[in-house]
Amino acid sequence: MTLPDSQPQANGDAPATEDALLHLDQGDIYVCQDGPRGAPALLLIHGSATSSRSWDALVPLLTTSHRVIRIDLPGHGRSAEPADGDYSPLEQGRRIGTALDRLGVERAIIVGHSSGGYPATALAEQRPDLVTALALINTGPSMDAFIPSGSTAIDPTQWPPTDEQIRQFASSAFRTGYHVPQELVDELRGMTYHALTTAMQASIAYLNQRALPDRLMPLGKPLQVIFGDQDRRWRPSSAADYRVVPGARVELLPGAGHTPILEEPAQTAALLLAFTEIHQDQAPKTP
Repeated sequence: MTLPDSQPQANGDAPATEDALLHLDQGDIYVCQDGPRGAPALLLIHGSATSSRSWDALVPLLTTSHRVIRIDLPGHGRSAEPADGDYSPLEQGRRIGTALDRLGVERAIIVGHSSGGYPATALAEQRPDLVTALALINTGPSMDAFIPSGSTAIDPTQWPPTDEQIRQFASSAFRTGYHVPQELVDELRGMTYHALTTAMQASIAYLNQRALPDRLMPLGKPLQVIFGDQDRRWRPSSAADYRVVPGARVELLPGAGHTPILEEPAQTAALLLAFTEIHQDQAPKTP
């Protein structure tokens, strides 16, 4: 399926990557698809201050068995800032659901990294018909689990920041000693200060309203939680808070920080594939 504004990219013998800007009511949303178009759909949602490119290392490991869909959240990457200024996970979930409808996806397993787990959960709350299962990677369960960062805040009067300022700001998103990739530095610099801070504040408000395990319990969706045991943003032990969700699978990745999708992509993909293998048969194949 070729979408309006799509830009197919060759990828060896695998189906070409399809890039598209979907024109939604509150602004354009960027989506990217890889893997067999008839395979079960797997949606990857990035966290704050980054974009769909944060999944680049993981995608080739998932496309052998999945139609992998990535999306840039509003104000991130190549997606427009929302016209109404609403960055709440509830609104993000609604827009993601609309994007999947445009792509013809009827059922999907949803994977969220970090704060990307909040719109993933919101989507499951709003569209249980669409969501087969959820996987959350280093998504903080409540603000009680948050680890205050010692990194230097970015001064809005000095926006856009320098590479060094961004690396200091983002350092806690990785295990100690991990070099923040230049692509992610450039992604953050490409955001507006308003988009960066408003999206983060919206995630905090969503958690303060209700802890994530409490939201997930009544949904009855299969849940996998993956946490790097060296996470410096959320207490790794807080992953156990998700065990109140019936049947939840909770895995700690030794030596990984807050972003195992970049730090340990092979181990992260292996856990995801083991989970999706159990649940993907519930998702009808899409054309």
